[in-house]
Amino acid sequence: MTKQQTAATRPFLKLTHHGAMIALQAAIAKAEELGVPQNITIVDDGGNMLAYIRMDGAKLLSAETSKSKAITAASHRQPTSRLDPALEVKLAIAAGGRLTNLEGGLPIVIDGVCVGAVGVGSGTGAQDVEVARAALKGLGADDQVP
Repeated sequence: MTKQQTAATRPFLKLTHHGAMIALQAAIAKAEELGVPQNITIVDDGGNMLAYIRMDGAKLLSAETSKSKAITAASHRQPTSRLDPALEVKLAIAAGGRLTNLEGGLPIVIDGVCVGAVGVGSGTGAQDVEVARAALKGLGADDQVP
């Protein structure tokens, strides 16, 4: 690689579909342990969906919130619950309704790099976070506390 190419590019970590499935399986196991069927979405660092499941009995509309939570956490590289409530409506409008400050969206951070995010919806906020944290643990990603 030339000096110019090195200056113009950088190596980076990337969440693979295999990693997304590991996270998804860990989240499913936690949701089953809690007895709370969930919608679980895993996205890469650009908010592109890599894995999704609507567990039997999960709330239908929570499918959309799980996706929005994952996209928000990936976009902002922080838990969704940390977004300023005063900006909630403005952010939602500016992002076409895809950003939210509902609990349950966590970034997937490995070695200090955000490689994606998980969004969980259908339980209480605390249950959604617990399931999302299980996904992170399954990958060996940095724990995220909302």
